[in-house]
Amino acid sequence: MEITHNPNLLWFVIAYGILMVGLGIYFSKKVSNSEDFILAGKGLGALVLTGTLLATWTGSGSISGGETSMAYSYGIIPAFLMAIPTIIGILVLYIIAPRIRAFGKYTVSSILEEKYGSFARMLAGIIIILAYVGIVSYQMKGFGFILNLTTGISVETGTIIGAALIIFLATIGGLRSVAPTDAISAILMVLGLAITLPTIFVIAGGWDNIVANVPSDHLTFSGQLSNIQLLGYLLPSLFLLLADQNMYQRLASSSGDQSSKKAQIGWLVAMILISPTIGLIAFTARSLFPNIDPGMALMATTVVMPTFVGGILLTAATAFIITTGNSYLLSAATNVTYDIFGKYINKDATDRQLLVMTKWFIVILGVLAYIIISFFPTVLSVQMYAYTVYGAGITPAVLAVFFWKRVNIYGGVSSMIAGVVTTLVWEIPLSKPFDLNSVLFAVPVAVIVLIIVTLATSNKTKTA
Repeated sequence: MEITHNPNLLWFVIAYGILMVGLGIYFSKKVSNSEDFILAGKGLGALVLTGTLLATWTGSGSISGGETSMAYSYGIIPAFLMAIPTIIGILVLYIIAPRIRAFGKYTVSSILEEKYGSFARMLAGIIIILAYVGIVSYQMKGFGFILNLTTGISVETGTIIGAALIIFLATIGGLRSVAPTDAISAILMVLGLAITLPTIFVIAGGWDNIVANVPSDHLTFSGQLSNIQLLGYLLPSLFLLLADQNMYQRLASSSGDQSSKKAQIGWLVAMILISPTIGLIAFTARSLFPNIDPGMALMATTVVMPTFVGGILLTAATAFIITTGNSYLLSAATNVTYDIFGKYINKDATDRQLLVMTKWFIVILGVLAYIIISFFPTVLSVQMYAYTVYGAGITPAVLAVFFWKRVNIYGGVSSMIAGVVTTLVWEIPLSKPFDLNSVLFAVPVAVIVLIIVTLATSNKTKTA
């Protein structure tokens, strides 16, 4: 089946965009200082917090990469397995959330500084920027896919429009405006996916017909992947989530521990429902559209459904993309402001100056994100790079802060350097050795270095 553009779907996207811009402007008027902008005044209730956790985590990485690309390229079981890292990550965060709130920091880099010193903070800030700008970049391309499907304009032009919208919404009101709009977007996501799944199954002729029109290996455990290759796709999201600054900031912005716990339970339940649903829709798209870009699989189904149903799904997809792009762009800009500008360039900056600089860095990093996406062949490839840079460079050192009292400055900093260098050496040539993702090597290297260096230097420095 060929994809036929349906310009009527664009009205749904326009309506969503107008709503988000309007709400963003409204909530931006409530921003009075940097804590309002970055942590929403630490007043998020359980419902809004659930929505912003869900919307931030489930972005273009799920609907263009992740579950979508895995289902389309390798099969339904690999797509289902993509939910496991998220479930594990949420459960670990549930355990350490009270300690995250107790730190009361704006950035993960600040937490690392408490244990490993000021150099670790600067290094972490650089690593986070490397990862988050990559994550923002494929949100922009995901929006380009949406406009291509609806209007037929090129993905490149659509990506530019997506970049402008993401940058504007992140700049206007920070987390104070992002969080409530995230909650609305989360409702759209759940509604859109719930309506789409049964509808597309009927259009595709039922399960038996779907299965008959996909490659036979798409019904096996790992598709065309070896088990070790499959593991290479599962681990990056786990190691990102375990120390994701976006999630830490949201947990720190809750109105209390009880709100945080309720929100995380709601997030877990929603992900158990949403992740397999995305996989099933993309798997159905493989039956209907055998020769499209894997990143377009879920969104391509919108053009064969009734316009209203397709419009709801496309709006949900837009919500996934915009909210995640806003959040990661805001978070990366926060790192530049507080870990580099405020720490080394202008130590005496006022709260107002820091707020203004954060907005400027949102724009600068947003432009950089747009440039980066042109260097990666697929959304899934840039997703694996971004997740692994963070997961190997940041996560082992962060988890050691919470779970290993003996860890010291030498071990933490060495682990961060080893993790990010291994990732970059593996990923930058874009021709991965053995056709394996870097996470399989970068994370073990980071963990081993953390342990060995800490033990070898334990008599040279006192632990925190």
